[in-house]
Amino acid sequence: MAEKTKKLPEITKDAQKVLDMVEKMTILELADLVKVMEEKFGVSAAAPTAVVTAPVATEEVEEKSTFNILLKDGGSNKIGVIKVVREITELGLKEAKDIVDGAPQTIKEEVQKKDAEAIKVKLEEVGATVELE
Repeated sequence: MAEKTKKLPEITKDAQKVLDMVEKMTILELADLVKVMEEKFGVSAAAPTAVVTAPVATEEVEEKSTFNILLKDGGSNKIGVIKVVREITELGLKEAKDIVDGAPQTIKEEVQKKDAEAIKVKLEEVGATVELE
């Protein structure tokens, strides 16, 4: 059986020149080129299906680059949780204890996603219940 070949659109001579140049580039050069083109033309190299998503969903994703860390419950190991809260917030012992005892309390606000997730894991490891808002 013969394989079906995908019919590609015809391109201009200039477009063919660009294609020939791209073929000779390294992966790093291509990655940098894509970044520059995205910035210059205000587009994304993401799959077309991503462009079809509802604008509301896109806005929500953009808004969620920072999170508030909410301590829902200190758990049974309150001393361990107090130590982690002190480390994260640089508060004194009494202030950290008041936060843990007064749960639910916001521990930290406007934390980058990566840092917020790391803090959440750290608190959950010592028995706290944490939510990122």
